Amino acid sequence: MKRLSFILVFIIFSLISCVPVNGLWGGQGEESMLYTQDPAPPGSEPASGSHPASNTTALADHQLLLWVSSAVPPALLNGTTSWQCARTDDAYSADLVLDVQTETTSDASPSSTWVYTLVAPFPTVADGVTADELRRAWVGEPAGPFGALPLWMDGTTLAAMTSVLGEPATGSVVVVDTGDLLEDAWTGRPSWGIVPFEELDPRWKVLAIDGQSPIHRDFQQESYLLKVVFSLQSPTADATAFRLPASNRDPSRMTVLVMTGVTALVRATAHAMELNGILFPARDIRDWLVDADLTHISNEIPFAEDCPYPDPSFGMRPFCSDPRYIGLMEDIGTDIVELTGNHFQDWGSAATLMTIDMYDQRGWLHYGGGSDLEQARQAVVVESNGNRLAFIGCNTVGPDYAWATETQPGAASCDFPWMQAEVSRLKQEGYLPIVTFQHNEYYTLTLHVEQQVHFRSMIDAGAVIVSGSQSHTPQGVEFFSTGFIHYGLGNLFFDQMDDLNTRQEFIDRHVFYNGRHISTELLTAMLEDYARPRPMTAEERQVLLSEAFAAGTWTTWP
Repeated sequence: MKRLSFILVFIIFSLISCVPVNGLWGGQGEESMLYTQDPAPPGSEPASGSHPASNTTALADHQLLLWVSSAVPPALLNGTTSWQCARTDDAYSADLVLDVQTETTSDASPSSTWVYTLVAPFPTVADGVTADELRRAWVGEPAGPFGALPLWMDGTTLAAMTSVLGEPATGSVVVVDTGDLLEDAWTGRPSWGIVPFEELDPRWKVLAIDGQSPIHRDFQQESYLLKVVFSLQSPTADATAFRLPASNRDPSRMTVLVMTGVTALVRATAHAMELNGILFPARDIRDWLVDADLTHISNEIPFAEDCPYPDPSFGMRPFCSDPRYIGLMEDIGTDIVELTGNHFQDWGSAATLMTIDMYDQRGWLHYGGGSDLEQARQAVVVESNGNRLAFIGCNTVGPDYAWATETQPGAASCDFPWMQAEVSRLKQEGYLPIVTFQHNEYYTLTLHVEQQVHFRSMIDAGAVIVSGSQSHTPQGVEFFSTGFIHYGLGNLFFDQMDDLNTRQEFIDRHVFYNGRHISTELLTAMLEDYARPRPMTAEERQVLLSEAFAAGTWTTWP
């Protein structure tokens, strides 16, 4: 009897009206899902902008009916506060209509701008297309690097894109269920597609359109082609009483982390700094580093007051750097310093401790090495724009004098069971663990078994990114389980000009959003003048990406 009474009360309440819940009409409240059904069949949708008016009805006297266009992405509904409305498949009888905004839409209507991204499977060499090439591909005209390949997307995205680009040509689009899209596009590669920004995944490579990319800080949403404005309209009620999220892309929730390879301000690199100025090495790539929210530098060399004038003849060992050279690290916006390098103790403990103190004075985080073993093992954590990251690293190769002990500074030696436990703990505490290694050095892109075993074990423990800081040449990339692995980035600032592969450099630009790793962009540079990396030409970049992708393994995620 009590159960029947409860049901009757609920039915009566539901029939009263569409009411605000948790502050949807202007107050504050917890986020919850909108009441949703399957999209209305295409045949039931009115022509755009033709929603009919009906008699105005008081909210308290009528249960409002909500109609949702098949173009509306699920996240637009699920990410807003719940409305207790009845859904209808008949747009003409609806009191509230959530649809693509048109020229006839009232300026007062609540609206939301949805950003979509042009993507391809990660091991894709092409970096982008022009808006004209994309429009031509949409209407079936082969254009740009993807030629006549169809665009992959789900049905909701197709409906949204049709409102922007018009009806696609037959065969120019492949429609796949949302849950199968990434896997099917990878299986069918070469391929490309369109997904909403909130559905980005590191296995997608984000393609720029006319140089514009939603994962960049300088993204100009107003001029971007793949955006759709949705609005809530009502002929019977005050639609302005309802809230919609401003967008699916909120820059305040985005964190950009730039990770780099070997920095060694010694020998010919240091000599070039003396001749051309301390800031000379970063002259051509500075913007890549300073534009990030977090810039990681793996500096293998200690600063020392008694460091001699640099010898460019490559004969000086052990290594040290003049303390003035820290000005370069300041200029590029260093935030996090990795200390796993095998030259960290080259000039003795006093220089190592002075170097750590110099970093502390500047407020820079450091990890993977320290004043003793306890500090060297300690992960550093940082929160940026709501994203919680943790960094931990170790040195597998020594030499013995480079490793920290209970009484000596140096790099953290690798204790893999302990590392796995720490990564798991950090993951459980809500951090996104990032692990870096000073591992065995190979002068080839090829992946090596012992590297794979160690790097993959960190992914198994919960790391989202594992990166090799030891390599003087670029190495391959792979996705394993639920994580991204780059086995070696190559040098950043170091004087190895003898071979092409030691001149080639990767700088990895990782993007986090709303507590997730959503994208990685591989920046590429070429070393000049024994000191100065410059952005690669298009031809140089195509060669390196092609070789790196060929060297990688591309296991699928669960």
